[in-house]
Amino acid sequence: QVQLVESGGDLVQPGGSLRLSCAASRSIFSLYAMGWYRRPPGKERESVARISNGGVANYAASVQGRFTISRDNAKNTVYLQMNSLKPEDTAVYYCKAETSNGVYWGQGTQVTVSS
Repeated sequence: QVQLVESGGDLVQPGGSLRLSCAASRSIFSLYAMGWYRRPPGKERESVARISNGGVANYAASVQGRFTISRDNAKNTVYLQMNSLKPEDTAVYYCKAETSNGVYWGQGTQVTVSS
């Protein structure tokens, strides 16, 4: 079992920034690929960014150049730095861990971009 706890969601104005955090419960955190997903209001969940256990990052086209995913294995934490936020970034953001025993999800954190 892996428990994931997201934090950092908030209400922010367009053009603003937020940093989301996802803390994992397992000490072998460095073995997992980690990802961030989001579910906009009334839409399906979509991939935002993913980082491999080797630190290789991939991004959705809609966030490329604005969002940065990173991981701190010593703290068992993955981050999503979000800059130049747009109203269409409004969503519940979820953390995901990919392990040899399966996939685990956090409970989500709300990000609202509005003036």
